[in-house]
Amino acid sequence: MKLELFGLTEIPLVIKGEDIDELILSSLKKQKDSLKNGDIILIAETLISKAEGNYIDLKKINPSSKAKKLAEKSKKDPKLVESIINESKEIIAVGPDFIISETKHGFVCANAGIDESNVEEGLATPMPIDPDKSAKKIYESLKNKTGKNIGVIITDTQGRAFRNGAVGVAIGCIGISPIWKRIGEKDLYGRELQTTEIGVADELAAAASLLMGQANEGVPIVIIRGFENFDKLKNTQSNIKPLIREKEFDVFRN
Repeated sequence: MKLELFGLTEIPLVIKGEDIDELILSSLKKQKDSLKNGDIILIAETLISKAEGNYIDLKKINPSSKAKKLAEKSKKDPKLVESIINESKEIIAVGPDFIISETKHGFVCANAGIDESNVEEGLATPMPIDPDKSAKKIYESLKNKTGKNIGVIITDTQGRAFRNGAVGVAIGCIGISPIWKRIGEKDLYGRELQTTEIGVADELAAAASLLMGQANEGVPIVIIRGFENFDKLKNTQSNIKPLIREKEFDVFRN
């Protein structure tokens, strides 16, 4: 059993209108490689937002009274807080140095996923408007150009409620099911699995984030090759929704 991960190291700073699919193919060519059947391409969400021109100019933000109150409580820049409010369905919790919210996509995370790192001073990048749509566009273009069966996952780095340290998670996907339902299979002792569902897209995203890094690594795209269950989980209509727990089943908000 073997799994290979490698980063694309020839990716330039991305500007609005950049074709991510062409960046992937040209970078692979420079590394004397090409896409193979079963490859899973993981792309940092900041790269997607930059290519789509999805920036927040914090200098132009006029904080509301609500934002100012939350900023005082959280010790954050009121302009950033206003941006968090704008990107959120619901503000869930606020305290010193943190604001937890549910984004418009349905993700529960800090700062509505807004990122101030790896972007010019005074700017911030929110999550892509529709990560599944972004993934699908890249997926379809690469499939048309190469004829290969692949998966595409858009990744973000998020904290966890009951553990320290941020990890990579999936926020958009296509080509591979985000959840692997193993209910009904047998364990090593022959007992039937009753509830086991594996967040495959998140596990792949976490693995890729080891190469992507969080600082100046400059590796926003990682390819995972040799995932032995790719054919079993191949899904040309997949999206991220199965990974999002509906609020009615969220025991911590009910």
